[in-house]
Amino acid sequence: MVILGKSGLEVTQLCLGGNVFGWTADEETSFQVLDTYLEAGGNFIDSADAYSAWVPGHHGGESETVLGRWLHKRKNRDRIILATKVGSLNPEAPGKPNLSRRHILKAVEDSLRRLQTDYIDLYQAHRDDETASLEETLATFADLVKQGKVRAIGASNYSPQRLAEALSISKQHGYPRYESLQPFYNLVGRKGYEAELEEVCLKEEIGVIPYSALASGFLSGKYRPDKELPKTPRAQGVQSRYWNERSFAVLAEMDRLAVHYQATHTQIALAWLIARPGITAPIASATSIQQTHELMGALKLRLDQDTIEALTKVSEGL
Repeated sequence: MVILGKSGLEVTQLCLGGNVFGWTADEETSFQVLDTYLEAGGNFIDSADAYSAWVPGHHGGESETVLGRWLHKRKNRDRIILATKVGSLNPEAPGKPNLSRRHILKAVEDSLRRLQTDYIDLYQAHRDDETASLEETLATFADLVKQGKVRAIGASNYSPQRLAEALSISKQHGYPRYESLQPFYNLVGRKGYEAELEEVCLKEEIGVIPYSALASGFLSGKYRPDKELPKTPRAQGVQSRYWNERSFAVLAEMDRLAVHYQATHTQIALAWLIARPGITAPIASATSIQQTHELMGALKLRLDQDTIEALTKVSEGL
């Protein structure tokens, strides 16, 4: 267990992603995944009010609804650090890109109802909304903390400049600050976070919970240059972003390490992230009991310094 930022929230070093609940994992499967994660020692679950609005016929809130039913049925709310988000840029998501006071106050009540709880441990701004002032957003979050509806707040997809500005405003006005950042970050997608965000997070002791930790499945090793890609949007996204010699060189290094450590590529990718300075808990999703056990196995994998340096070197500049 580690502390998330300065929030006092004690979380497992691997955060279970809730984006698949009610989407690629139906309710029964989601319950199995959640049970397995909890039984394996996990306690940190991430969702969003926008999940899974991108699916035809969905409107957002599907993931929170499944989570709420699980929490209600299992009566285990006190064992869970529950994170969710407000203010997505997805045009189909509730409220669209909106971090105004009016929208946040409505959205939090909707999330609490779907989650069947009276408080959210970590409430995150899903994406920065530059049409709303940071003062308005942070003051609203401060009121929710004061009311006991939210324990701590975090940011996702913020630029280093806006994150630093938000921290400054919180300090100036005595508001709760963003205790966590949820950036895009993985072994073959490093530049965006490491360029400037990493420095801010380390300096300010912000907890970092990276999403896309497995690069949309690329780092699981299932995509290879000599194999035909599935005709799916996910696979097409993998091809456009990671289909290059540098990324395949990372996979080749992971092939060697998988044999050496008797571990899966997924576990190696997560273990590298966990070993990075300032990283609190990578986010990874599972759609089966087997996948959940595999993810949790990353917590038992200790990469030696030579291995960490080898992975860092082969992926440098990506």
